[in-house]
Amino acid sequence: MRRADRLFQIVQLLRRSSRPLTAEAIAVELETSKRSVYRDIAALMGQRVPIRGEAGIGYVLDGGFDTPPLMLTSDEIEAAVLGAQWVAGRGDPALARAARDLIAKIAATVPDRLRPVVLEPAVSSGPVWKPAEADRLDMGQVRAWIRAGRKLRLDYADEQGRESRRVVWPILVGYRETTRLLVCWCETRDDFRTFRTDRVRDAVFLDDRYPARPAQLRARWTAMMEAEHRAYLSRTDAHAP
Repeated sequence: MRRADRLFQIVQLLRRSSRPLTAEAIAVELETSKRSVYRDIAALMGQRVPIRGEAGIGYVLDGGFDTPPLMLTSDEIEAAVLGAQWVAGRGDPALARAARDLIAKIAATVPDRLRPVVLEPAVSSGPVWKPAEADRLDMGQVRAWIRAGRKLRLDYADEQGRESRRVVWPILVGYRETTRLLVCWCETRDDFRTFRTDRVRDAVFLDDRYPARPAQLRARWTAMMEAEHRAYLSRTDAHAP
């Protein structure tokens, strides 16, 4: 790896990390020596890149630092194209349009030598054999309500067709191959519940804000899912021959 590329990669590693990174961790990631990392960090600091920290403790990148737009590697471009392909085929209409626009913008912005990576990708998300059922929900507005932390009132029919009305706190939309799931805190059940969006008969977007931050609820839901997964693995191991 050229030194200029390594300097850029160090900035990227620090940018995506939520905690201080040691020189050893950076060296392992970049397959280089700690001594080289120390020299590179010193060089970046000399160029006024706002890196804080010291040897043995770790380094962080201060907020507000920016690099020129779309300085992407071919692997990063393929990752973006692969994700956009999946969303274009399986996302709701607004996200599908955004995904196609994203691919076009990347193709128009990257250097000429990288454009074939976008236009003739070596990766594919595969065809969609069964399209998702149409939603009666405006998924764009649902995402806006999640970001704003506002409540929804849902008229919902379960798998057996039994109908119920719930006031929920939406926190996450999950996209599967042919279905979309809305993860919520349900006021009726006083617990997390998941609703298939194609089974929502009607929805009212309420102005009321719910009392918790969406990110906090998502963290609680994720922790609950991880605990359930660990319990499932424990039960599986206990019954293994």
